[in-house]
Amino acid sequence: MNINRVIVTGNLTADPELRSTQSGVSVCNLRVACNTRRKDPDSGEWVEKPNYFDVTVWGAQAENAARFLTKGRPVAIDGRLQWREWETQDASKHQTVEIVASAVQYLGSATAISSLAAQQAPASAAAPASSQAPDSTATDDSSQASDSTAAPDSPQAGDSPQAGDSPQATAV
Repeated sequence: MNINRVIVTGNLTADPELRSTQSGVSVCNLRVACNTRRKDPDSGEWVEKPNYFDVTVWGAQAENAARFLTKGRPVAIDGRLQWREWETQDASKHQTVEIVASAVQYLGSATAISSLAAQQAPASAAAPASSQAPDSTATDDSSQASDSTAAPDSPQAGDSPQAGDSPQATAV
């Protein structure tokens, strides 16, 4: 039996990008940075090397991630690796390995994150802390409850898109 499971903690490198498939299923793309520490053989010093992971979140979890997460927010991702390949219109072939999330946990205090952002941004552009979400976890259990009214062709949280589904930009 094969096991395909990944757990990653790190910080978002950009704001989430929410789209929906042609059949209306929400899909959110995240990019997570996770540092690896190693000892430099020459200097003997500990150095950190960032690793970047593309993460895809589906369904109600995707909508929650887009609503509550922002660049810099620490997250924990539990999911599986998925390899994809595609061909562009100019016939060049591409491939990627990404994490398909089954659970996204928001780490750190939303209030602390928003106050840090307020310190870094001009006072007129700072958002009130009340617009931020409290620490929360979006898991398959919480998204399945909201998916009970979803269209029958919608994948459950964590499932991949169906054959005809491809992400497209929408105003959400």
